[in-house]
Amino acid sequence: MKRQIDFDIVVVGGGIIGLASAYKIACSHPGISIAVLEKETHLAAHQTGHNSGVIHSGLYYKPGSTKAKTCAAGRSQLVAFAKEHNIPHRICGKVIVATRVEELPYLEQVFNNAVENEIEGVEKIGPDEIKQVEPFCSGIAGIRVPRTGVIDFVEVAKKLGELMEAKSSGSKVLTSHQVLGFDKHDFFTNVVTNQATFAAKYIINCAGLQSDRVAKMDAVDAKLKIIPFRGDYYQLMEQAEEKVKALVYPVPDPAFPFLGVHFTRKIDGNVECGPNAVFSFKREGYRKTDFSLRDSWDALSYPGLWKMFLKNFTYGVGEYMRAFSKKLFLRRLQRLIPTLGPDDIKPCDAGVRAQAVGIRGELIDDFKIERRANAIHVLNAPSPAATASLAIGDYINRIATEYFQLKD
Repeated sequence: MKRQIDFDIVVVGGGIIGLASAYKIACSHPGISIAVLEKETHLAAHQTGHNSGVIHSGLYYKPGSTKAKTCAAGRSQLVAFAKEHNIPHRICGKVIVATRVEELPYLEQVFNNAVENEIEGVEKIGPDEIKQVEPFCSGIAGIRVPRTGVIDFVEVAKKLGELMEAKSSGSKVLTSHQVLGFDKHDFFTNVVTNQATFAAKYIINCAGLQSDRVAKMDAVDAKLKIIPFRGDYYQLMEQAEEKVKALVYPVPDPAFPFLGVHFTRKIDGNVECGPNAVFSFKREGYRKTDFSLRDSWDALSYPGLWKMFLKNFTYGVGEYMRAFSKKLFLRRLQRLIPTLGPDDIKPCDAGVRAQAVGIRGELIDDFKIERRANAIHVLNAPSPAATASLAIGDYINRIATEYFQLKD
């Protein structure tokens, strides 16, 4: 007797990438049944729900890269999606500010990227124009980026899940289902969770911070390791909130995949300052003292991590010092807003970024997606993945349609 297939596709991970991928496949193939399995009690529990909520314009990314292409396409789709479904968002623009002469070549590089990536309305501005946009900000040169904004990514994720289920009565978003392993058969895979077992023809791994581990369950050698980096944030106190109108960013150092400590007036009106970037001893640890023996051993026994540490030793020490010193964190913030004082900021939320690191210690900065047997593994989807999520969903849908030979 032929075994019944519970779902055509199982998507592992209920973050914005997994949900966008499931939604796009459901739109293109409404007759296909999809299950999205999320191990937490709610969707968007980790990277999607712990970022600054910025809609990125795409000006930082290497022209022609997957990041650049998907960010531009994803931004347009995201804003249209938010308008259609009444999801809170605001296109407020941002300024990138150089405060030191040695930053000017990097600022020029960012501007050239913006031009090559055809980012609309980007312009160079001087000290007086910086003051017009952000009166409390000081800098020697800057770039104004009108297309940047803020959004509630958790609400986007929830809506994607609702719409995916509505496309097919057989499709489901299931929380509190942690994937424990795969039992492979000739024409289907049993996806074993802590609550049930699901038979599926195809698997799509969008597990974010756990993506390499899920790939390993499927006997895939990812040739990388997910290393967690915690980003700590401060929040401006009420008396200082007027000092930031929208978004204020420093000039990024191209040697690192992090954008630096910046100011974000979020969709709720609060102003966040951060994040830094420090190695986390727990993949999903949002407090400075969080620790997991498994996660720590997994990372610290990986040769690529130590090679990365050696390459970036000075930078890493500085980030750790700021993580445990409000005074040093404030000093970095004062480069952009000099009048901030110690009573103007208070600690708030933190996030953990899944940084893929290669065996030679290289930081893998672009998207990495592997196809194996009956599975697609999204092994690296760094920022601006949330902004680009709908475009990434299109990309995954195209791969799935061809590779899995999907039919409605």
